[in-house]
Amino acid sequence: MSALNRKLARDMWRLRGQVVAIALVIASGVATLLMAMATVEALEDTTETYYQRYRFADVFATVVRAPERLTERIAELPGVQFAESRISRFATVDIEGFREPVIGQLVSVPTQGQPLLNQLVLRRGSWVSEGRDDEVIVNEPFAEAHQLEPGERISIILNGKKQSLVVVGIALSPEFIYALGPGALMPDDERFGIFWMARDVLAAAYDLKDSFNSLSLSLTHNAQIPALLTSLDTLLAPYGGTSAISRKDQLSNWFITNEIEQQKTMATILPGIFILVAIFLTYLVLSRLIATERTEIGLLKAFGYTNVAIAWQYLKMAFLIGFLGILIGGVIGWFFGRLNIELYAEVLGFPLLVYRPSPSSFLWGSVISLLTALLGALSAVSKAIKLPPAEAMRPPSPPRYRRRTARRNWVEALLDQPTRIAVRQILRWPVRSLLTSCGIGFAVGLSIMTLQWNDSLRHMINVYFFDAQRQDVMIGLAEQRSLSAIHAFQALPGVRSVEAMRYVSADFRAGTRTHRGALSALQPDSVLQPIYDDQRGRTIPVPLAGLTLSRPLAEKLGVGPGDQVEVAFLQGRRPRVFLPVENVIETFIGMPAYISLEQINRLLKEGDSMAYANLLIDPALETEFYEALKDTPNIAAVMRKQSALDAFYATVFHNVMIFVVMFSILAAILAIGITYNTTRIALSERGRELATLRVLGFTRGEISYVLLGEVVLLILLGLPLGCLLGLGLVWSMVSAFDTELFRIPLVIDADTYGYAILLILLATLLSAALVRRRVDRLDLIKVLKTRE
Repeated sequence: MSALNRKLARDMWRLRGQVVAIALVIASGVATLLMAMATVEALEDTTETYYQRYRFADVFATVVRAPERLTERIAELPGVQFAESRISRFATVDIEGFREPVIGQLVSVPTQGQPLLNQLVLRRGSWVSEGRDDEVIVNEPFAEAHQLEPGERISIILNGKKQSLVVVGIALSPEFIYALGPGALMPDDERFGIFWMARDVLAAAYDLKDSFNSLSLSLTHNAQIPALLTSLDTLLAPYGGTSAISRKDQLSNWFITNEIEQQKTMATILPGIFILVAIFLTYLVLSRLIATERTEIGLLKAFGYTNVAIAWQYLKMAFLIGFLGILIGGVIGWFFGRLNIELYAEVLGFPLLVYRPSPSSFLWGSVISLLTALLGALSAVSKAIKLPPAEAMRPPSPPRYRRRTARRNWVEALLDQPTRIAVRQILRWPVRSLLTSCGIGFAVGLSIMTLQWNDSLRHMINVYFFDAQRQDVMIGLAEQRSLSAIHAFQALPGVRSVEAMRYVSADFRAGTRTHRGALSALQPDSVLQPIYDDQRGRTIPVPLAGLTLSRPLAEKLGVGPGDQVEVAFLQGRRPRVFLPVENVIETFIGMPAYISLEQINRLLKEGDSMAYANLLIDPALETEFYEALKDTPNIAAVMRKQSALDAFYATVFHNVMIFVVMFSILAAILAIGITYNTTRIALSERGRELATLRVLGFTRGEISYVLLGEVVLLILLGLPLGCLLGLGLVWSMVSAFDTELFRIPLVIDADTYGYAILLILLATLLSAALVRRRVDRLDLIKVLKTRE
């Protein structure tokens, strides 16, 4: 081993605490990056493997009723590989011991085996038998929510007739990874399930013999999807087709895709914070190390070592720190990534899990880690090679002192001697002090950004579930009914108020910009589910002759109040009309568009029609109401607001708390790394000064206060800076998560600032306590013998 390498080994061991602290900060950035990239890869690989293995369809379409022979014509369309028809209907399900009605989506399967597309993963039990009309396969999340096993019985209302069915199998399907009931925001496995039954049984129950109302297609690799969808819509239009969709717009897959995009957003923002701080720390440690090794550098140059050899000496230290960060960050990132994907697998119910982080993830993490160490070291190393030998062997020039003003003398007179020493040290090195406070500020800001997710989600819940939705239950009808159906709902036990509404699928166009969505049609005097501006916190009147659009939809179409939007309805007579935009509102969830119920019925020429009913229920008669609803035919959806709220808490908040814990740990590591390094370097620089004060009569507590007081003051300066940085980080996250699915409101409660500051203070106190032990063990004679 060469002399320089032996010196490097001794330096690494002597500075082991600081080296580990910097490596942990680098590891935090690497771990965050690896976790996000590994999660994205695992989600994409798992879903793609699942889709391929069980033949998830590429195109989906629904009709009212179409003859089976039409399937052959559809299979001949250019780009179609397979076409498979089926029957799908919504029905009310009665589960013994469960007081609320359950909505089930009934899907037909062949009795002779798996369907051609959207095949099932049979987890337990057996397939439906030919010749039996009382067998059903239930999706696994629903079965687990109700503790159903093969052999147990449930009751389903099939086209108005209640029928008892035996559960013969428990299954999963790639089509229903994210199983959402009609109009639901989150999966609710207790109140919505998928039920597969024999094709002939459903055909007989709904009078669809030799007919179908649902279609799935698989396509060739070179299929022109837009042209195919247009041709398919043309063929299905006479049969009540409501517009075919490709896989990317299929509801379950759309939610999965949004989850992946959110993970990609995290992979671009959060690691950058840790990397910036790691660059700063590496620079801080090496620059101050070089400052304390001026004499050694001068001697090395005097003995003939070149500038390149000396520069490489300190760069090797930076690279070794980077390699240590790679090792620690790789392990933490792999573990957190595994934890994250297992959480997704549990929530989404994947029957398989593909977690094989690609070498590219570790390669990117390694490159970023080494670049971080290199960038942090370059400036410090450049100072080392610029020192001439004679100058390097002399002590550094003392800081420039200036005459104090009278006001400054008066302020310092209020401070005791140890505090004045700490304050003067900060003022002598303002840039270094500012950088240290900025590092603490980043740690506080990261904590605020992590903890504020609870604030934003609570605000979203209050607005979406209480301000914008004031009903207790929303009921969807299997078929459209006249507005006189309101009277039937009013006759149910406990119903206080009823309001009608509709959802109608439509294509929106403004110039060259398009969007496929739905119109929410409300009665003019709607109170139970009004048009609510989430940002301004007020109700907007239902437009009488035009549209009210959500801000994301208006921006996507490039329109504002007064502009015209072409609306092509995708059901009924499929009219195309131009409607003015009357209002643009802010919403946190989805991209809704509103219209009056009277106007949409007039445009569709369907009379006074309704498809949904919002109900306000007397809590004292809630049980009687649900019992009566179980026996009510033609119900396609029952959405209980409290159940949706419970499901939101059970899924989203559970995931968020894991996220908060993980990143709070990383923020604490950041704070410990900054504080420990700052204090240790200060101790190295000022050891002789502190020992002198000790000899002059200062107590151990006083010299500890001189050293740690400086750090405490820098921390206190960094706290308000961290609050501002936290606000900026939250704003960047809010902007990044502005998607079609949801928008995160910028809400930070006062207690979030308090908890973030408390977390960082505890972390810094821990690192300060470690350094205090070194101060107490200071060898006065050894330090005082050291050359100045």
